[in-house]
Amino acid sequence: MPGQILRIGVIGLGRAAAQMLPSLLAHPAVRVVAAADPNEAARARFVRDLGGTAYATVDELCADPGVDAVYIASPHQFHVGAVLVAANAGKHCIVEKPMALSLEECRAMTDAAERNGVVLVVGHSHGFDPSSMMIRAKVQSGAVGALRMITNLNYNDFLYRPRRPEELDTTQGGGIMYNQVPHMIDVVRTIHGGPVQSVHAVSGIWDPTRPTEGAMTALLEFADGVPASLTYSGYDRFDSDEFYGWVGENGNAKQPAYGAARRTIRGYGSQAAEVDARTKRGFAGVGMNRPSGPAHQPHFGLLIVSCDGADLRPSPDGILIYDDQGVHEELAPTPRATPNKDGVIDEFYDAVVNGTLPLHDGAWGTATMHATLALLQSARERRPIRLEETANAHA
Repeated sequence: MPGQILRIGVIGLGRAAAQMLPSLLAHPAVRVVAAADPNEAARARFVRDLGGTAYATVDELCADPGVDAVYIASPHQFHVGAVLVAANAGKHCIVEKPMALSLEECRAMTDAAERNGVVLVVGHSHGFDPSSMMIRAKVQSGAVGALRMITNLNYNDFLYRPRRPEELDTTQGGGIMYNQVPHMIDVVRTIHGGPVQSVHAVSGIWDPTRPTEGAMTALLEFADGVPASLTYSGYDRFDSDEFYGWVGENGNAKQPAYGAARRTIRGYGSQAAEVDARTKRGFAGVGMNRPSGPAHQPHFGLLIVSCDGADLRPSPDGILIYDDQGVHEELAPTPRATPNKDGVIDEFYDAVVNGTLPLHDGAWGTATMHATLALLQSARERRPIRLEETANAHA
């Protein structure tokens, strides 16, 4: 790769791309050279703002010899097709979470990457947060003793942000189970490092106008017996960013706005108006979502990791360590743009250019999806699920 520059094409110019582009552009060895999206306005804005080439289809972008790799931020149901086209064209791939909607699709994506000798990284997720990686390093090194328990809870307004119809349909990858719970699973798996053995979940669909899972509480057990408890609610009541001094998920300062998202949704008055608002939040409407104000660390709700020698949790600027001496903070590195997205690009770049094996590869993304699907099954059947029972059932 001449000059060790990685030339990236973006597939899907929606909200995820708007959030990732600042980090892609901030990387000193990455160049965003192309994009693909069926929306003409999004393509025009890409050319105007970034000066690259814009295509209407994935096939056209992947046929471009000037593209080395792709970042796939299309709607969930199109991830598998985009990865297959890109991998068969010899393009390395970052694919947004959720990796896909079934284990069969995940395996097809992983097989295509291996068959064509390209790198596949699944991100971004909050497993890439600097705090997650700092806590992982503490746990994996044994510096804080044996890992005993992980707790993660997140309350926010997720279900009342503007949505397209499929984003409120679980069968099409909508709701928290495909969109938010994989973040939680990725965080606890990143910290623990081993396989999830069993899950037991209870989920809630509490608003008939938003007919998909908006809340869940679950217990995961790793193969060594370590438990992880996960609780999520996107119903716009309590906001767990209160625990972070009103530093939001992506590290930006925010103002309390309890119930505001519900009131805004009611004000749209029609599904078409809500979809239009959703579109305007993407790249075509706002361009890149550049961080505003002092940059803090991203987080995903309240996370507490209990070990024999200390409890650890993220702070707005690093991690807090609670041990026999009291509590002290270790600061995270200063980000280039947005820390968890910087981490995805760094891991991807090192894998493509330096041959470093990525942590969040296709097998990793498949395992996260396996646990996600098992949680869905557990909630529906109201019973614990062992993952070994479901390896074929979720194909």
